[in-house]
Amino acid sequence: MANTTPTHPTLKPPAPQGPTRPAAPRTLLLAQLSNSVGDGAYYVTSALYFTGVVGLSATQVGAGLAVAWAVGSLAGVPLGTLADRRGPRGVSVLLALATAAAVAAFLVIDSFPAFLAAATLFASAQSGLAAARQALLAGLVAPADRTAVLARLQAVLNAGLAVGAALGGIALHADTRGAYLSVLALDAAGFVLGGVLLARLPAPPVAPGRTVRASGTAVLRDRPYVVLTLLNALMLLRMPVLSLALPLWIVQRTAAPGWTVSALFVLNTAAVTVFQVRAARSVTDLGSASAAVRGAGAVMSASCAVFAVTALPGLGAGAATAVLVAGAVLHVVAEMRHSAGAWQLGLGLAPADRIGQYQGFFGAGVPVARTLGPLVVTTLLIGVGTAGWLLLGAVFALAGAATGPVARWAARTRPADA
Repeated sequence: MANTTPTHPTLKPPAPQGPTRPAAPRTLLLAQLSNSVGDGAYYVTSALYFTGVVGLSATQVGAGLAVAWAVGSLAGVPLGTLADRRGPRGVSVLLALATAAAVAAFLVIDSFPAFLAAATLFASAQSGLAAARQALLAGLVAPADRTAVLARLQAVLNAGLAVGAALGGIALHADTRGAYLSVLALDAAGFVLGGVLLARLPAPPVAPGRTVRASGTAVLRDRPYVVLTLLNALMLLRMPVLSLALPLWIVQRTAAPGWTVSALFVLNTAAVTVFQVRAARSVTDLGSASAAVRGAGAVMSASCAVFAVTALPGLGAGAATAVLVAGAVLHVVAEMRHSAGAWQLGLGLAPADRIGQYQGFFGAGVPVARTLGPLVVTTLLIGVGTAGWLLLGAVFALAGAATGPVARWAARTRPADA
């Protein structure tokens, strides 16, 4: 566990270590854009490529991705620790190129073992890259500016995914091996370009007190940070709600037309692209971050209740669609507020000399949500029905409400010079 000397009983951000380097946010944004365009195209075409071109079964693809992301969730901490010890810039470049290599491997796979190996490399490199880039950002951007920069990165991410999804749609329309291979080549090239852009950034200054041989498992002994990460993972169950459970719910339990699924996805992506920066503007310290997550939990709970209404008998197609849109608006508001609060908490409570390791652990909630989340939300929502929505809403509300007390506990256990 981290130093438990009771200092900082209130939630205060760490003192800035220097001004933000002017070119750093622009370069990080360009690197994010180069990655996300290719990823958007990959996400909408990969399932059909693996089943229709490679010849894998849907079960093999699902099981392989579950195993790959499970391994990836474990890889974040050691790869983040590597970034702390060797420097986040070089490790970020290396992992961007490793991700490109994994995507390139998808071009030539012809069996399930090859797919599993490439997917595991892809998931592990992605998890490590996320942690290393957070450490790189923390070294180049002043603490007061980090949440704003991360909000801009998220907006660019969604814009890039939307553009990439459109390009992927062209490949889906063509439905040829060459079209799918072009998408994979685009994604691999995007990560290579991202690595080149990250290499152009200056090396961050060494954090005061950094120990090159710092423990690679210190975060696992930091009990308040571990609990905070678990609460964040619960909040991230919102991801499979939108991507998996809600589409199934719309088709199986409501009178809304099938195209509503696509419309809600576009609504979410557009809203995050346009409003994420504004939604994060009020999150400036650990106190406002805790309030943002608490509010996000309450709004997500309301969103679940609204979605539950759509299964009421006698609700026609038009009314069901209107209610779904209302629930989706609440969902995206909660998503943007939760993201802003989580960024501030995850970075603000990480020791300066172990940001990569801590971000590798905190970020494990994303692959966990991708592997276990679909089972949890489909069981609750599709299996149980309306009561499942209300139960999931209660989970969001409780996780959001518990975040503030846990963040205060974590702040009291930081070292005096944090």
